Amino acid sequence: MSENQEAVAEHRDTEALLGVLDAADRLSSAARLRVRSYELLRLAPGSTVVDVGCGAGRAAGELAEQGVRAVGVDPSPWMLAAARGRWPAAEFREAGAEELPFADGSVRGYRADKVFHLLQEPARAVAEARRVLRPGGRIVLVGQDWDAIMIDSADAALTRTIVHARADLLGAPRAGRQYRGLLLAGGFDDVAVEVHTSVFTDPAMLPLLARLAEPACASGAVDRDRADGWLAEQRGRAEAGRFLAAIPFFVASASASA
Repeated sequence: MSENQEAVAEHRDTEALLGVLDAADRLSSAARLRVRSYELLRLAPGSTVVDVGCGAGRAAGELAEQGVRAVGVDPSPWMLAAARGRWPAAEFREAGAEELPFADGSVRGYRADKVFHLLQEPARAVAEARRVLRPGGRIVLVGQDWDAIMIDSADAALTRTIVHARADLLGAPRAGRQYRGLLLAGGFDDVAVEVHTSVFTDPAMLPLLARLAEPACASGAVDRDRADGWLAEQRGRAEAGRFLAAIPFFVASASASA
């Protein structure tokens, strides 16, 4: 595949992911989680707050509207291009969670939402967060537990296989339940953890199920016919108003030690 073809494929993947993220962000449960994460940051007007893995920039844009210097960070130039177009009041920089473009102790708040499960070494990201946060600065981590996704289905065993197979392809699928341990090991104080379960019944969330089934099928955990049958059942449930998926989201917060 040529570099141009790879760029086109990445753009298509980003557009597809944006569609899923936008549908999820519009849900009231997602809005409540974002608001709760902002509360836990204990925002100080004029201070610098970084949103790591900012994606299309919604959280960074909303934070900027609350009077802080909001900087969204993401490794994807495609995502950053979308973010800059949507949220001009925020700043955006290309970087990964393990190597942030900030001086030591220069940040008042650090937020990462649905990021740590993608990392091979979440502890490195926690150490980097500790480096950039000033003493007393706040960190807030939000994310789902990929092993604990619940989907109503006539075939519970197949559903478990698909969920767990997809989880096993991620860097740290159980990072959410590990937030507390990661923050304590990283030297943070006042560590607290909440769990908020989001329930999805809107057919607009069906692409989320495809993003579970397709990788599970590609990995060989489920054959094509069974994956297609499972997705067909879920489409039928959606058409009948019987679709349901529930995902527990962990919200961890802590303060940087002096």
